[in-house]
Amino acid sequence: MSWVAIFRMGLVQMALGAIVVLTTSTLNRVMVVELQLAAMVPGLMVALHYAVQLTRPRMGFGSDSGGHRTPWIVGGMAVLALGGFGAAVGTAWATTAPTAGLLLAAGSFVLVGLGVSATGTSVLALLATRVPPERRAGAATLVWVMMIVGLAGSAGLSGHFLDPYSPQRLVQVSGVVSALALALAVAAIAGVERSAARVTAPSQDRPPFRAALAEVWREPDARRFTVFVLVSMLAYSAQDLILEPFAGIRFGFSPGESTQLSGLQHGGTLAGMLLAAMAGRRVAGVSLGSLRHWILGGCLASALALGGLVAGAVVGPGWPLRANVFLLGVANGAFSIAAIGSMMALAGQGRESREGTRMGLWGAAQAVGFAVGGVAGTAASDLARWALGSQVAAYGLVFAVEAVLFIAAAVLALRIAMPRPVAATAPRPEPTARASPRAGGTA
Repeated sequence: MSWVAIFRMGLVQMALGAIVVLTTSTLNRVMVVELQLAAMVPGLMVALHYAVQLTRPRMGFGSDSGGHRTPWIVGGMAVLALGGFGAAVGTAWATTAPTAGLLLAAGSFVLVGLGVSATGTSVLALLATRVPPERRAGAATLVWVMMIVGLAGSAGLSGHFLDPYSPQRLVQVSGVVSALALALAVAAIAGVERSAARVTAPSQDRPPFRAALAEVWREPDARRFTVFVLVSMLAYSAQDLILEPFAGIRFGFSPGESTQLSGLQHGGTLAGMLLAAMAGRRVAGVSLGSLRHWILGGCLASALALGGLVAGAVVGPGWPLRANVFLLGVANGAFSIAAIGSMMALAGQGRESREGTRMGLWGAAQAVGFAVGGVAGTAASDLARWALGSQVAAYGLVFAVEAVLFIAAAVLALRIAMPRPVAATAPRPEPTARASPRAGGTA
């Protein structure tokens, strides 16, 4: 797959992010502030959209069986656009009919989860089968940076056009964003699969889904990588909802300052992603490390940065919190891109025509990690505050547990055998096969 084709896949991710941010962020604020609902209401809806993503393995299996990913990508985006628009309509309707509106919003969040599952899983599976090893880290970086651009751009523009707020304006903005995102995704994906060098063959035996999933689960590396993704995503997401309150309580940050702190962390994440794009490359004859090295380094650096937050809980305002949080973002970004690149490399291991099923399995583990991590982080801090009698100590304990989880994730990553391209398995030698010792995704 050429860089132009990879960029077009990134446009699909950008469109996906543009819709998702409206449902998980903008509607969350509207429900809590304008509708004055308990924060648990949008929280449960976001958790519902993650829970629905347990269908990712089934979505991936479907794209494996059909031999073409494009229909799943386009169909998933259509469902996602419908869900995003429906969630906005339900939220606006809840202003006058709370029960009916919230039921419509909840059903729409289910559609959002289904759409993300179909599109996201199929995009990753297509990248995994078409991107050569030496481009995987760069491809993962490009695609995910573009998704972040979609998240940030949609949030910024939508926020501008939502003022002054009204339920009607919310529906209009959501409708425009959903329609434009769907059109962008359809235009971006058109012809990409046909122009790629490798065509995914449809599964010949077409076993039942449960049999195919059990077959993948029996693969040692697929099973180990699933556990690694779950543990690392728990560690990655557990601090999402407690970092800003921690900054306010222990360091006296105002709401604006704590929001800027979150932005600083996201900036560090982007920097880490760009750094990890160098995995598998050589500069002036010096290897910049494999995807495995960047996973291990990112996990251990994340654990170290979280240890710094524990120290910050003890030291207080004298601790360089901003620098600490930026470094945490860099470590998180490097680890996440290396993990995605490794996912792309491992998806093609084992039985053929199971790439989408493997991607779906790992996507489901990621969704569970995010859903449980956010809830567990806040619940653990509340429980620790009750046991320790100190909110600051409770936050410090959660950060310490996260650090241990990242160390555990690094240990798990060591047990995963990263694939090496073998020229003999191809009909004829590929130009990149001889470069396998330094290709991304090798140890």
